[in-house]
Amino acid sequence: MLSRVADSLYWMSRNIERAENNARVLKVQLIHMLEASSKEALDKEWEEILDLCASTADYYSFYERMDRETMIQYLTISPLNVNSLMNTMNYARENARATRDILPEELWEVLNQFHLDQKDWQELPNTRDHTQQYLNRVIQTSMTSQGVIESSMSRGTPYSFIKIGKWLERAEKMARILNVTCEKNRKETDGGTHHYYHWLTALHFLNGYDAYIKEHPPTMEPKNVLSFLIKERNFPRSIQYCMDHVLEAVTNLEDGKVSHYSENLFQMLEVIQNEIEESSIEDIGMEELMQFLDHFQDRCMTLSRMFSETYYLIEPVRVK
Repeated sequence: MLSRVADSLYWMSRNIERAENNARVLKVQLIHMLEASSKEALDKEWEEILDLCASTADYYSFYERMDRETMIQYLTISPLNVNSLMNTMNYARENARATRDILPEELWEVLNQFHLDQKDWQELPNTRDHTQQYLNRVIQTSMTSQGVIESSMSRGTPYSFIKIGKWLERAEKMARILNVTCEKNRKETDGGTHHYYHWLTALHFLNGYDAYIKEHPPTMEPKNVLSFLIKERNFPRSIQYCMDHVLEAVTNLEDGKVSHYSENLFQMLEVIQNEIEESSIEDIGMEELMQFLDHFQDRCMTLSRMFSETYYLIEPVRVK
């Protein structure tokens, strides 16, 4: 398979996953706007959301101050933000268009229909209800796209590139969200309601609340939440699950063999697996957890670079 085709499949998948993850974060945050106890607390939360979904530095290069409505537009439909939902879905569609002869036709139809409908969404008033509908549509489009891939694609080389993009993107976002949550808990010493709220929010951000509460009813113990989201091999959004499936997809890509050109990639995957498995989530403090999550994010970036170099993919250059 040509490198440019593999590159398009990989980044199509990453952008679909990125759009869904960011849409979930924004959806939860819009609900919190109605429940916040103070403007100061809410403004601080929005700055954290900006850091999770985009780049704070980039935002302030366009705008002088933090304005909630401006930020919502920046994160959803702004052409200025390379990670806005509109842009990430556009990138996914363009990558799908470049590989239509490989992908299921239904996948192209799903992404293209979203693109056509999105033009109409941009003309509608920027109300909270409209924004929630748009976020729901992004999430539904992502889940439908992934459903088409799982039900229609042969488990060959194109499928492996798609899966690697998805799981790497998801794992990195998991770590970022958990890192922010750990930072909140580290700063607050009163415990109680605030800590419960932080972990509940993290579970909703990561679409893990329903699965978690079935395993741990009705507690919201931080160590249990962290262990579930980091090391639970049966939960498809845990860091461990994601990395297991990255390794599986790379192994399938190489037909179970380690070649001279893929040796370093396999070694890095083994190192990451060992670091996750050897971490004692239940026994370490918030400071150490934050260091672990920071380190894991660095590992994800290194792994992404090594994967691109191994298969001659092109890191995307996006014009702001």
